[in-house]
Amino acid sequence: MSQTYLLACPVDGEDALREAAAKVDAEMCRIRDTGKVKARDRIAVLAALNIAFDASRRDPALACRNACASTQEIGEGVAGNGAAASPLPPGAEDALRALIARIDAALAADDRLL
Repeated sequence: MSQTYLLACPVDGEDALREAAAKVDAEMCRIRDTGKVKARDRIAVLAALNIAFDASRRDPALACRNACASTQEIGEGVAGNGAAASPLPPGAEDALRALIARIDAALAADDRLL
């Protein structure tokens, strides 16, 4: 999203880091282009969640202990990855909605984020 960062990585890890950065950038641009989210840090969080969710679906060892849902399914009007989520355990959806509300409240407190 038109940002440049100087990052350290192992000598043999530059290609993997560039690939990871490109994946994050592509996901952030996709979310930004939906026009539903404007704050860069919120876009970054949503991109990270989408990438982690996709990775956990491919590799169960990376999955969270409880069932996960995409941001599209738990956040009304939030750019999600469109993947169908596995069923949530009882109370998990309410806990996720509460967490999203806390994130929204924290981000709303700083008018510089928009």
